[in-house]
Amino acid sequence: MNNKTPAERAKDLLDKLSLEEKMCQLSSQMLYPIREDYEERRLYKMGNFRNPGHFLHEHRGAAVEPNEVTDAINRDIRLSMQSNSQGIPPIEHAEALHGAQWGMATCFPQPIGMASTFDDELVEAIGDVIGKECAVVGVRQALMPVVNVVRDCRWGRTIESFGEDVLINSNMGVAICRGLQKNGVIATPKHYADNYSYGGRDSNVSDTSERTMREVYLKPFEKCIKEGGAMSIMAAYNSWDGTPCTCNDYLLNDILRGEWGFDGFVVSDYNSVEGVWEAHRLYDCEWKAQAESLKAGMDVDLPQNSCDELMTAYNEGWITEADIDRALLRVLKAKFAIGLMDKPFADRDEAQRLVRCSEHKKLALEAARRAMVLLKNDGMLPLNKQKIKKLAVFGMGANEIPLGKNYSGPFEFDWTAEDAKTPLQYLREYLEGYAEVIYADDEHIEQVAAQCDAALYFTTVVEGEGLDRSDIRLPGVTHKAQADESAVIVGKIEMDIKTDQEESIRAMTRSNPNSAVVLLNGSPVDMSAWENGCRAVLEVWYPGEQGAQAICEILFGEISPSGKLPITFPASVGQLPLFYCFKPSGRGYGYVENDGSPRYPFGYGLSYTSFALDNFECINNGDSLNIKLTVENTGEYDGAEVIQIYLSAENCEVVLPVQELKAYKRVELSKGEKAQLDIHVPNEAFLYYNKKMSYGMHRGDYTVQIGTSCKDIHKTFAVKVRDGKII
Repeated sequence: MNNKTPAERAKDLLDKLSLEEKMCQLSSQMLYPIREDYEERRLYKMGNFRNPGHFLHEHRGAAVEPNEVTDAINRDIRLSMQSNSQGIPPIEHAEALHGAQWGMATCFPQPIGMASTFDDELVEAIGDVIGKECAVVGVRQALMPVVNVVRDCRWGRTIESFGEDVLINSNMGVAICRGLQKNGVIATPKHYADNYSYGGRDSNVSDTSERTMREVYLKPFEKCIKEGGAMSIMAAYNSWDGTPCTCNDYLLNDILRGEWGFDGFVVSDYNSVEGVWEAHRLYDCEWKAQAESLKAGMDVDLPQNSCDELMTAYNEGWITEADIDRALLRVLKAKFAIGLMDKPFADRDEAQRLVRCSEHKKLALEAARRAMVLLKNDGMLPLNKQKIKKLAVFGMGANEIPLGKNYSGPFEFDWTAEDAKTPLQYLREYLEGYAEVIYADDEHIEQVAAQCDAALYFTTVVEGEGLDRSDIRLPGVTHKAQADESAVIVGKIEMDIKTDQEESIRAMTRSNPNSAVVLLNGSPVDMSAWENGCRAVLEVWYPGEQGAQAICEILFGEISPSGKLPITFPASVGQLPLFYCFKPSGRGYGYVENDGSPRYPFGYGLSYTSFALDNFECINNGDSLNIKLTVENTGEYDGAEVIQIYLSAENCEVVLPVQELKAYKRVELSKGEKAQLDIHVPNEAFLYYNKKMSYGMHRGDYTVQIGTSCKDIHKTFAVKVRDGKII
């Protein structure tokens, strides 16, 4: 048994490598398609690979089994170890946004849906399953979670995020990191930092102030490192304060390593080093950009780069061997820390047994149930299967497995499984013997809806990388979208909608007053054109492989909806950017057309049951608070409520948000059941940057708000901070 630390073992190994081997260990390769000449084209001397399992399914007639993926990765690792003098295995990485994306692994709700659960323990369990299903096939680095705080929902990658709130992003980022890394899979929070700009444009230049960067956009990354133990970070494409994040010494060295003490390694976003010279135009060739990025703290250039370029930079005097050693030591230390050096190969039989086992699918179902948010209900829901004889179903979303096309499934092959159903399939099975389910094209809506006892419309909005929006209404007729080539590796996302969804919904509600809309989407939509005619609106996001069952259960009252919005729903696109924790205006918040209020506020979500909050106490611990209360389920259904604690500040040294979430607790109660809660509000809730950018517990008068959304506040308490203490 080796008693040395990973750092000591890494240093011993580093000393045995030649300069060329060191450079190769910092290099990477992504190779596709997988053809018979794969082994001839694979540069096994490199130390980092996009795992081949992601590409095995291309041009196959059926999905590749987990054991075949394991075999391919094991072969990669074996030949790589044989190609270097010290038998060093490579890190095989993958995307894993809402499921291990090497193939047909368990597919969970998209992250925006995970955030709607307000359930950190559930999200950590999801991270644990994703970690297991990565590690069991040999994938040892996951390029996730996305912890970019979304303040403009026009950003196409909102679907990948945990929403607009700093605390939710931080807590759920930490949860995912913990879940992954307990399985020996390196978590890689991304995209560091501030990865979108005006109008939600992806990877555009950031002129965000340092105050806002530190108050909002950097906090989740810091938490993922300090509390989640993240061993890697992905640098973003965009520039900040004049320097691309990929070669930003202030971000990567001064803040990340100097202030936060990060001792892991930094990877580039795919081809972002190339972007330093091509897109940002800082240099006249790639090797110079690679050299400057390396010196600035970016260690591994993904997805592919050549050690020859590093050698050119070395020969030209742009980097030294010490620069190479510093970066490689971080990578080697991680390889030892996750156990890759001691156990490099995966077990093909265990992979076949574990992936999408019944326990994992059960968790995917529970996550889908908790993610769905009931936005409107004029007494229509839940539906009664004993009374409905004909149910009309419309919309493209009804006839697809509700995954969302973003990071779902392997390269150029849709995620699929024999036991994963579309909402239409599940509804028909569920109502067999009770009701006829009639599915019709939108052109027949008026005729079909009028014949039925109830009508449902399942929407379609395809979002993701390369699909930023200037219009947040439901896509309409002739609307066609296709992600640009930069998103090709996650699966090119295409959409061609042949109907006007808004007009289809209006036609449905005109023909049948007992109508509801089921929203399948990854970010807020403008509902102003059709919502008034609907009796109910259920936001299900993209709930994953078990989502069809969860949708049906909620529609028919088997489960009471309990999700809460992790992002504000605006009344129209003209209000954007719109988020709940804004700072005070000197004049007002509205326009001529509206008062600035959202359509649905952050933290909002209806239930089939009702809850009473009472017996509030605020206990001052000197540097933190404990909020005590009782919650009683006073309705007719079992259900769950999310208690949310906000702070509103005044009389501080600087302007602070009018309201900000500082703690939350999800509680599940059977009908008639009562629970006593004790919610801790840590001292960090009262820390802020003062005029001199010093972070601490500075002067302030606070209103503690206890409620069930940012607008539905049940009780308040007043506290003050003086001389670093709560009084």
